[in-house]
Amino acid sequence: MRSYETEKRWIPSTGRDIKLLILRPVKSKKPPEQTPGILWIHGGGYSTGMAEMAYFSRPLALVKKYGAVVVCLNYRLSGEAPYPAALEDCHSALCWLRDHTEELAVNSSQIMVGGESAGGGLTAALCMYARDKDSVRIAYQMPLCPMLDDRDTDSSRNNHALVWNTRRNHAAWKKYLKDVKEISPYAAPARQTDYRLLPPAYTFVGDIEPFYRETLTYVENLRKAGVEATVDVYPKWFHSYDLFLPFTSKGKKAIRAFEERFQYAVKHYFAPQNKEEKTC
Repeated sequence: MRSYETEKRWIPSTGRDIKLLILRPVKSKKPPEQTPGILWIHGGGYSTGMAEMAYFSRPLALVKKYGAVVVCLNYRLSGEAPYPAALEDCHSALCWLRDHTEELAVNSSQIMVGGESAGGGLTAALCMYARDKDSVRIAYQMPLCPMLDDRDTDSSRNNHALVWNTRRNHAAWKKYLKDVKEISPYAAPARQTDYRLLPPAYTFVGDIEPFYRETLTYVENLRKAGVEATVDVYPKWFHSYDLFLPFTSKGKKAIRAFEERFQYAVKHYFAPQNKEEKTC
């Protein structure tokens, strides 16, 4: 018998309904106050991917091993609708999670957001968006090897590493920002200038992948603003190394470190929701 159960729901967003995939433990013994609710956002360069990628990425273990409840979503991909569609869908899913914490038996003060690659970029953007709208208070963010900067950096310029490189990065950003005239931090989080009051963060990144420099800059900016932020850098890692080679010693080390940081967050980071109902 599986240790977790799945459920699919459709919820309204801007422009259309979107699908949620809910993963939760079977007969969890943990009380709601000890159960975080996590919105997990899949990667894929903003143009590919689906909620079911959670089955082979980091969030499934958070359900099976640590009793968390994870909500994943199929946000609109850039081929269907460029920015701001994906962010709007993520925000709709975040608001749904906040409004259904009692039903899901999770702690409303421990709503977390995470994702890898483009999902990591959307994680950062969503934290900024929710902060500025004062809609949902996020206790912790986990933007793994995040896609944050539409501009070339020292590591994304002339990068020919495996999986993701300069050519693919340029093409993905062009597609995602197709109709954008003025690029805001909600579209490309690296353009943010105010990092105050964002949630504590954990991330990891490889030192040969395009997102190496923008990831370190993001963590540096959070720290300068007084936000707790931790990053693990893995040498000779190409993009999404942990997803392609989870069975290697380096892959296992990264997965273990990620889960340890998550366990620490569950014990230390809380963000009570505003008592006054906020519309999303």
